[in-house]
Amino acid sequence: MRNLFSRTLQTTIIFLIVGGVMALALGGYFSSASNVFTGSLINLQAWFSSRFVAVQDFITAPRDMASLRQRNIELEADNAELQAQVIQLQQQVGETEILAALVDFSRARPENTYRAAAVIGRDPSPFLHYIIINRGSNDGFLRGMPVVTDQGLVGRIDAVIAAAARVQLITDPASNVNVRLQNAEVEASLVGSVTGDVTLDLIPQDVNIEIGDLVLTSGLGGGYPPDLIIGQVVNVRSRDFDLFQQATIQPVVDFNHLSIVLVIVNFKPVDITPLNPLP
Repeated sequence: MRNLFSRTLQTTIIFLIVGGVMALALGGYFSSASNVFTGSLINLQAWFSSRFVAVQDFITAPRDMASLRQRNIELEADNAELQAQVIQLQQQVGETEILAALVDFSRARPENTYRAAAVIGRDPSPFLHYIIINRGSNDGFLRGMPVVTDQGLVGRIDAVIAAAARVQLITDPASNVNVRLQNAEVEASLVGSVTGDVTLDLIPQDVNIEIGDLVLTSGLGGGYPPDLIIGQVVNVRSRDFDLFQQATIQPVVDFNHLSIVLVIVNFKPVDITPLNPLP
């Protein structure tokens, strides 16, 4: 009987406590405590989360760094390849423009037969002015054939082998071209120099030379066909005690940027050396 009474009393007390707690909770008496507990729980969770992320980053950082380095290497390789492609395309565009200009030049002068050749080398000596082209006797090239571009005279073939030829530029110290001044209608001799400058010698003192006068090949001597453009007069030196005047010429051809040239293959140079009087 006592046990039954004791259990009933315990049950009643528990219900009263639970009911009281629920009444207090519903009345909002536990809100401040709940907020404190919830805030603490959130802060604790945030702390554990930040520490977990930090540990995870620490563990995965070496792997991510290696991946980034590998990706950077791949991107640099792609960039280098793209730059090489851009340069190649620019070169192709430049060569196409040069070839188009050469074709127009050859069509405008149908009296000559031209054959194109690429410049593949230069003489390493600073005192000589030669270029090497990629065609030779197999293509019908002979020593003495003139070489031009769409701008004007380059020089002439000096030596030939089966698959290549050497071209002496008009700027070479040993070069000598018989020319005429278009406006003055007078012949002179164009010579090169070690520095690459070209000058006109043997101009009579009574000839009026003006800056800007056009210089063309005269055809005399049999070394070059006539009327090939060479350049313009940029300076004149005339002294009373000299027998002849001298003029500095600015060539129309840019000899530092030769890439493709034309060889006049139907011109047969004439060697008149044996006809020159002995000194």
